[in-house]
Amino acid sequence: MDFRSVGLIDNGVISALQDMIEFSEEAEKHLNTPSRVYVRDAKAMARTPADVKELPNAYQFIVDMPGVKPSEVKVQLEDDNVLVVSGERRREKEKDEKDGVKYLRMERRIGKSMRKFALPENANTNAVSAVSQDGVLTVTVEKLPPPQPKKPKTIEVQVA
Repeated sequence: MDFRSVGLIDNGVISALQDMIEFSEEAEKHLNTPSRVYVRDAKAMARTPADVKELPNAYQFIVDMPGVKPSEVKVQLEDDNVLVVSGERRREKEKDEKDGVKYLRMERRIGKSMRKFALPENANTNAVSAVSQDGVLTVTVEKLPPPQPKKPKTIEVQVA
């Protein structure tokens, strides 16, 4: 019996119960709920601040990634025009447990950081560089040179 149809349980309670129960990927497809990976990535993108600058010859993407080691930062191009920047800051559980450390307050964010940027048409995806300094990642994507105006083609007129 569906308790929603008789009004005994409202949709808010049903949603809360579904959130508490772990479903398989197959079951999640049938519930019309976003997958856990999608939700995790959406949260990571919302929590990762970034600035985008246009320079005369390039675009710069400046992304805050505090606590993420430069070797663990990923900069990728998807579909030839989407710049994806990601990384993850982890807590050192094993070291803390071994040393007997107990957190009294934990305010600094741990977890995944990610941003996706659609690149403009004049972005040169073959000329991308990334530099990480002091927890700030700067990705520079050079611009393609503007197309040269086409010169008129002169056709020689022959005498018949």
